[in-house]
Amino acid sequence: MDVEPDSATMTSADSPMGTVPGYMPGFGNDFETEALPGALPQGQNSPQKCMYGLYAEQLSGTPFTAPRGQNERTWCYRIRPSVRHTSRFSMTELPHWKTAPHVQDDIVSLGQYRWDPIPVGDGSLTFISGMRTITTAGDVNTQAGLAAHIFLVTESMRDEYFYSADSELLVVPQQGELRFCTELGIIDVRPGEIAIIPRGMMFRCELRQGPARGFVCENYGSKFDLPNRGPIGANCLANPRDFKIPIAAFEDREVTSAVTVKWCGTFHRCEIGHSPLDIVAWHGNYAPCKYDLDTFSPVGAVLFDHPDPSIFTVLTAPSGFEGTANVDFILFKERWSVAEHTFRPPWYHKNIMSEFMGNIYGVYDAKPEGFVPGGISLHNMMLPHGPDRDAYETARNEPMEPARIRETMSFMFESRFPQHLTRYAAERAPMQEDYIDVWTPLEKKFDGTPEGKT
Repeated sequence: MDVEPDSATMTSADSPMGTVPGYMPGFGNDFETEALPGALPQGQNSPQKCMYGLYAEQLSGTPFTAPRGQNERTWCYRIRPSVRHTSRFSMTELPHWKTAPHVQDDIVSLGQYRWDPIPVGDGSLTFISGMRTITTAGDVNTQAGLAAHIFLVTESMRDEYFYSADSELLVVPQQGELRFCTELGIIDVRPGEIAIIPRGMMFRCELRQGPARGFVCENYGSKFDLPNRGPIGANCLANPRDFKIPIAAFEDREVTSAVTVKWCGTFHRCEIGHSPLDIVAWHGNYAPCKYDLDTFSPVGAVLFDHPDPSIFTVLTAPSGFEGTANVDFILFKERWSVAEHTFRPPWYHKNIMSEFMGNIYGVYDAKPEGFVPGGISLHNMMLPHGPDRDAYETARNEPMEPARIRETMSFMFESRFPQHLTRYAAERAPMQEDYIDVWTPLEKKFDGTPEGKT
C-alpha cells in the first residue's frame, strides 16, 4: 500500500497528536506497505542493493522451519540495520515489573481476591516505568505462562524505546488513550480497543489523552491466535477483517535515544544516537495490530442452560495440550440473555484454569457490587467462586423474558497455570480484604421439601 511520504513519517514524542495513523485489515494475513514509493522490493526479499540505500532485514517470530500455517516473519527495509539500534548494555531496574517464576514464600496466592482500581497518582510514569505486576504464572525461561499487569501512564516516552524479548504484550486500556509508535507503524488505542505488540518489536508509547490506566497480559508462550470456532462455523466471535495492522511509518531523527530490553525477566539499557523506528517499508505476517472490542460478535444459548464461557474467547495462545490454553483472552460485553428456565449468570464452579479478571466499564452481572471499572479479581485454579448473594437471588427470581445486558465490558486472562501474587499485589495494591465475605450471606435453602426454601 503506497502512501504519501509526509503522512507516513512519524511525529516525534514532543508532538504526539500529529500524524493520523493508517491501517490495513486482517488477522494473520501477509501484508506489504511502503512509506516511500519503490522502497519495497518486488519479486525478492534481499536484493543486492535496496532502494534509497536501505538495509534489508528479517524479523522472525517463529523458528525458520515452523509449518507454513504457523510460520511468521516480516522483511523490513530500514535506514540502519537493527544491530545499530543497540550498544553496550548495562543492567537497569523496573522494580514493579516482575517475571515468572516469581513465587514469594510468605505471600498466599491460594484464595479468591479482588482489588479496587489502582490510582494513577500524579507522579512521572511512562508505559514502561508505570507497569505494576499483579500475578505471574509459568516460567519465562521455558516460554510458557504469562504475567498480568496494570499500567499507569502520566507522560509519554520521550526519545525512549523498549522491546520485550520475553513476550508479546496484549494491551487493554481502561482509561485514557495511548499511541504506540512501533517499528512497523503507528497504532492508536483507547478504552474498548486492544493492541498486540509482538515479541521483539521496538516501540515508543505516547500519551494522547491521560492519565491512562489499563491491563497488560504478557504472554510468554505461543503467540495469540484466533480460536477455532468448531460447530459455530465460519462467522461470529472475532472476525479477522476487524483486526487492523499499521501502514509503514518511519522516523529519521538524529537524537540521543535510550533503548531498554526485557530479556529473561531482566532489564538492560543502552543509548544510541538516533531513533530506531526507521523501517521505511515492510512485508510479512509478523506485525502489531489493534482490535475494536465492539466488533466482537458473541454467541449464546437461545433456548435453555448456560454455555461455557469459552464461547466468549477473543484470542487464544495454545499451550501444546489440545484444548488447554497457555492463556485465553475472554470478553464479557453487551448482549442479549434469552435462555428459558435457566439460571443465566455464570454458575458456581471450580476450574482447572486460573482466572484473572478486569473491568473496563459498567457492571459485571455476576458481581453487581464491588467489582468496579478499573478493578481486578483473581480466582486461582481449583478455588470455588461464582455469583454473590444479590446476583444469585436476582437471577433465581427474575422473569424468564429476553433481557438486554447493557453498558458492560469485562475480560478475563485465563490460563492453565496457577497465578502467583506479587508483593505489590498483596501489600501495596488496594486489595478488598472483605471480598471473601460476599458469599457469606448465601444461605441454606434445603429443607427436605421439593420446592426448598424460597
